Amino acid sequence: MLAALVLLPAPAMAQQKAANKKLYCWDQDGQRVCADTLPAEAAGMARDEISASSGMRTGQVQRALTPEERAALAEEEQRRQLDAMAEETRRRTEQAMLITFQDENELRRVFSERVTLVENSIETARYNVASLREGLVTLLRPAAERELAGKPVAEKLAADIRQRHAQLLYHQLLQRNFERQRAALDGEIEATLERYRALKSGTTAAAPATAAAQ
Repeated sequence: MLAALVLLPAPAMAQQKAANKKLYCWDQDGQRVCADTLPAEAAGMARDEISASSGMRTGQVQRALTPEERAALAEEEQRRQLDAMAEETRRRTEQAMLITFQDENELRRVFSERVTLVENSIETARYNVASLREGLVTLLRPAAERELAGKPVAEKLAADIRQRHAQLLYHQLLQRNFERQRAALDGEIEATLERYRALKSGTTAAAPATAAAQ
């Protein structure tokens, strides 16, 4: 090819260069700009590439993405991958569930340990809340008596009251969280059982059809 180009006469080479020449067109400041060379400031802009000989568009280049857009695209791709992984995990879990459990009672026993753990946590949190409330009342009584008598509350007593109150709020929050977990667990158990029944019924229905086909 190089030898052929060397042998081409000068007018033929000029025509070849003209045929390969491109024009670049892009939008800048609300106006359409076209040029035979691409300036540095337009390198990141969306543009059309046009053949100088035919006037036809031969290519299109999208504008360069901003760092925020690149990060958003990367985040979206990661989300798609995670969704695909979650779907594959769900499929494998359902297959394992059908193989492992013969009936609903066996499946319920899997959840029994979690149910027991959450219920024990609720009982512990309730006991701690009651104990801390009683202790706080005990601390507040002498503080109230001193205030009624017009005497200042000792700094240590005030600090103990603040600490006990903060502990009470924390354990009340724990109790509410455990109670929400328990309610959510009931929903999870029921949803799992419903899915198990659907999978079982589908497997049972498919068995006679498979046997008939064989």
